[in-house]
Amino acid sequence: METTRLSTKGQIVLPLQIRTSRSWVPGMEFAVEETADGILLRPVGAFPETTLDQVAGCLRTKGKPKTIAQMDEAVQREVVRRHDSGRY
Repeated sequence: METTRLSTKGQIVLPLQIRTSRSWVPGMEFAVEETADGILLRPVGAFPETTLDQVAGCLRTKGKPKTIAQMDEAVQREVVRRHDSGRY
């Protein structure tokens, strides 16, 4: 276990091994929560949590939307292609 100190500016330096193992880089934002055991740092996601209803249809498409049957056919073709190539 490593130790660190609180600076006069209220800053704490996290040990390099922890930052590296978690891929934490300068500028990352964290949610700070007080728990019964101490303080919990949780990286804040790059995007806010959303539901499918909030994002459905937001991407541009070329041509007409595919039907469920067309999507099922495309998935089946890809499964067969991958199987035939020895991938599965």
